[in-house]
Amino acid sequence: MTRSAEEPGAPSAADRLARVLADAAGESRPRAEDDGDDPGVPVAGTAVLLRDTASGVEALLLERPPRGSFAGAWVFPGGMVEPVDAAGGEPGDEQATARRAAVRETREEIGLDLTEETLVTLSRWEPPPGLPLRIRTWFFLAGALRTGDAEDLVLAAGEVERARWLRLVEALAAHGRGDLVLYPPTWVTLHGLVGAAGVREAIEHARMAGVRRFDTVARRGPDGPILLWAEDAEFAAPGPGDRRHRLEIGRLPWRYLRA
Repeated sequence: MTRSAEEPGAPSAADRLARVLADAAGESRPRAEDDGDDPGVPVAGTAVLLRDTASGVEALLLERPPRGSFAGAWVFPGGMVEPVDAAGGEPGDEQATARRAAVRETREEIGLDLTEETLVTLSRWEPPPGLPLRIRTWFFLAGALRTGDAEDLVLAAGEVERARWLRLVEALAAHGRGDLVLYPPTWVTLHGLVGAAGVREAIEHARMAGVRRFDTVARRGPDGPILLWAEDAEFAAPGPGDRRHRLEIGRLPWRYLRA
């Protein structure tokens, strides 16, 4: 897998991500009771598109341009909620609004038409509190209706550099080598889907499991930043206990612990 060309002298996408994550660990504060429902936090919707192949399940990933949000990273199709996404829906139904945003953004970014009914809610990601920029993101899972080559997609100029169908384990391994950049929500989502024998199994499991909430706390560890979630014994504060749900992101390959 080839890396994108970087401007001479410019920090790489991996360097920029490392700085963002280090800053998050330094600026994050303990979570307050109302952090998860703060109406002032912008909302986004993301479509995790899967397809079956002879070598295993693949996900569609898009490379962002070297400037702007998620610069140089590989992400799922999606973006911020806009006023049109709320039109006609139930007031205050954030999940439904985010689902419509995921449908709209997928069409605008790569020319694929999805329907709201095919998107199964997978997870809701709440960023660490205390950061200057926070976006609450809903992830929706679906099987791709059209599974041709990524080269056949219509990529939005200025928003998408490249698109690739990648086996889940291949994407994670490439990130571990430093060959592509994934942000933690993308990495954890791919990691959680690895065991699925096929797209149908992945979707049915998501339906049965219900929406997984990732209310995130960032903290500094011995080897760099750590992201923790509610099941971790140290989620509220460092202390005793062996329960773990965390992602150690100080060095590659990242280490996901859930016990």
